Amino acid sequence: MRTLFSRPARRNNFIRPKNTSRFAEPGKRSAWRFLPLDKTLAIITASFVVFGLVFTYSSSAFDSTSFFKRQLVFDIIGLIAAVVLWQFYDRLQKIKLFRPIYLIYGTWVLLVIVLFTKPIANVHRWIDLGFFNLQPSEIAKVTLLIYVADYLSTVQGKLSKNWGLLVRPLFVTGVTLGLILVAKDIGTPFLMACVVGAMLFVSGARLKQLGAVCLAVLPIVLHQLFFVKYRRDRILSFLHPESDPGNNGYQLIRSFTAVGSGGWLGKGLGNSELKLEYLPAAHTDFIFSIICEEIGLIGATLVVVFFCALLTRGISLARVARNNFNSLLIFGLTLTISGQAFFNMAMAIGLLPTKGIAMPFFSYGGSSVIMTLAMMGIIMNMTASDSAPKTQSGPDYTQFKTRNR
Repeated sequence: MRTLFSRPARRNNFIRPKNTSRFAEPGKRSAWRFLPLDKTLAIITASFVVFGLVFTYSSSAFDSTSFFKRQLVFDIIGLIAAVVLWQFYDRLQKIKLFRPIYLIYGTWVLLVIVLFTKPIANVHRWIDLGFFNLQPSEIAKVTLLIYVADYLSTVQGKLSKNWGLLVRPLFVTGVTLGLILVAKDIGTPFLMACVVGAMLFVSGARLKQLGAVCLAVLPIVLHQLFFVKYRRDRILSFLHPESDPGNNGYQLIRSFTAVGSGGWLGKGLGNSELKLEYLPAAHTDFIFSIICEEIGLIGATLVVVFFCALLTRGISLARVARNNFNSLLIFGLTLTISGQAFFNMAMAIGLLPTKGIAMPFFSYGGSSVIMTLAMMGIIMNMTASDSAPKTQSGPDYTQFKTRNR
C-alpha cells in the first residue's frame, strides 16, 4: 500500500514542510466562493444513490413503497449534508466544537448512551429519536478518522523512531472501538481497525510496530470470536453452512441460492424470488445477493467495478493532496467506504462470516446512508480546497512526490 503513495525509500509518505499549519495554507479562502466539483466522484456518487434507491425498492418484498420513501428521505438528507460539507468543511474545522478531539468526546458520549437504550434485535446499536433511529457507530467511523488524520498529520515521519507517538491514536481508537464492541458489534471495530492500521502504515509506522499492536489485541479478538457462543456458532456455520441449514446456516444458504440463480444476466429487476421472505434482511445486509439474482453476474460485476473506481480515485486524490491531513483523511474515508462494500459483498457470497455490515449507498438504513454521503462530501471538500487558487503567500505545495523529497 505504501508504494501507492510514494517511493519505497521514504519512511513517511505524508510529510509536509515544518512550521506550517493546515489552517493557514495556500488555497485558503479569504471569502466564500463556490468550490469546484470533482466530476468523477460526483458521477460515482450519483450512480450509487440512484441504483441504491432502485434496489431498495426492488429488494423490499411486501413494503417496497414505504422503504423506498424513507430511503429517498435519507438520501435527500445525506445529499444536503454532502453539499454543505463539500462547500464548508474546511471552514467548519476552525470552529472549536468541530475540532477533532471534541468530535471524539461527543462520539464517546453517544456510544455510552446507546448502551442504555432499549435493545433492537437483542443488540444496543440505535438511539430511538422517534422519527429516526440514530446509529452512533456510523458517526464514530467519521470522527475517528478525522481525529487520527489530524494527529498523524502533526508527527511528520516520527512514528518509526518513536513508539510513544503511537499511544495516543491507539488509545483513542481502542476506546472508540471498544465501546462499539460492547454494543455487540464486532464488524465495525474490525473494519475500522484495519483502516486505522492502514493510515498508520502509510504515515510511516513500521510493520514490527503494527505487528506488536496486533499481538497485543489478539487475545481480545480470539475471545470475541471463539468464546462468545453466538459468534462462534456464526463462524462454524460460515465454514459449514449445510451442517445447520435451519438455523445458523440458513441466511448463507439462501444467499448462495440467490446469487447462483441469477446467472449471467439475472431474472430482471423486481423478479427476485428469494426476497419473498426466504432471505432475511434482503433489503439491508444481503442486498448484494438480490442484486446478483436480479441483474446477474454482469450487473453485479459492474457494481464492483464502480466501488473499485471509487477506491482508485480516492487513492489518486490522496497522493496529490496539498497537506498531510487532507491526504490521510481522503485515504481513510475512501478506504472505509470501499472496504465496507467489499466486506458486505464478500459476506453475501460466503467469503467472510455473516455480519451486520451494510452495503454503502445500497442497504436500507438512515445513519449509514447519511454518513456515507457525508463522507463523500468531506472527500470532495478536501479535493476542491486542494485545487482552489492561492489567495495568500506561503510555502509552495506541489504534487505528492515532489513534496516529500
